[in-house]
Amino acid sequence: MSTFLTAALATSLLSACGAGQTQPTQPAQEAPKADAAPKEPAGPQEVNVYTARHYEIDDKLFEEFKTKTGITVNVVKGKANELTERLRREGSSTPADLFVTVDGGALSNAEEFFQPLESETIAKQVPEQFRDKENNWVGISTRARVIVYSKDRVQPDQLSTYEDLATDKWKGKVLVRSSSNQYNQSLLASFIELNGAEQTEAWAKGIANNLARDPEGGDRDQIKGIVAGLGDVGISNTYYVGLMLNSKDPEEVKVAEQVGVFFPNQDTTGTHLNISGVGLIKSSKNKENAIKLVEYLTSKEAQTLSANENFEFPVNPEADLPELLKTWGSFKAQDLDYTVLATNNKQATEIMNKVGWK
Repeated sequence: MSTFLTAALATSLLSACGAGQTQPTQPAQEAPKADAAPKEPAGPQEVNVYTARHYEIDDKLFEEFKTKTGITVNVVKGKANELTERLRREGSSTPADLFVTVDGGALSNAEEFFQPLESETIAKQVPEQFRDKENNWVGISTRARVIVYSKDRVQPDQLSTYEDLATDKWKGKVLVRSSSNQYNQSLLASFIELNGAEQTEAWAKGIANNLARDPEGGDRDQIKGIVAGLGDVGISNTYYVGLMLNSKDPEEVKVAEQVGVFFPNQDTTGTHLNISGVGLIKSSKNKENAIKLVEYLTSKEAQTLSANENFEFPVNPEADLPELLKTWGSFKAQDLDYTVLATNNKQATEIMNKVGWK
């Protein structure tokens, strides 16, 4: 490929990604002549991915894809907002072909950079509910944002809904990460859509009042806090429980074994889903390779591998689930357009700030 980054950007990129990641080649300093004929890509086939996902399984899938197709996947990792700002700065000269991120709101916020992902294979592999209506992005995995609870101090029949966590019943017993976390912002954004702003504010105020401590750490820290006796219940994405139960660290396994997973709102609006997805960049220089990669990532083979190693729920219904996900059983998920998570994000943040959810 012939269009690339400045040396300064490449240095920053290497720092952000760490050792062992393959980088896109440097951008050309001169724009091609307007009347220059398009050229076929020279050298090895490749596809360049900007990703806000930092998981070993993703690197493994990229290597598997290369083995199968001979197409090298060059990866740039960073936070979603950093990568979208970089895409904005690079404009049409960006080397990126695909943008991968976590959360429906973050995907919707990045739609300005995408072109439709047109592929009959992808459409067959990924149900409509996990694709953007305009095919600007497609899901590659989901996590359920559930209630985790102490098996020693809480019985499952004491749990019911997210709304119940905001009642006096759970005063001083709730653990959850901060309001700056995208997962929580999207959770509230979904409530605004389903229940309205007034009910959402009342819920957020109840949660803030019921906190066992000021929010700190990630979802794993809420699970550890429950086991340490700081609180009895918490809000977490499911895959964290799966990763801890299968951790190489025996202490993490021991902690995770002491919490249960409860899917709330099964008789009402359903459990909130956090989705990871991928979009095809408008100016992609390796469009055909990029679509091939998305077809692979959403295939039964890749989805099964991802579910078994990262414990996320696959979007391809043909994928085989690991035993852990089978034991959790099926559940009712929220039914809403993921674009509302971006639309309602600002209001969700304002509500959390207003009620004192730090």
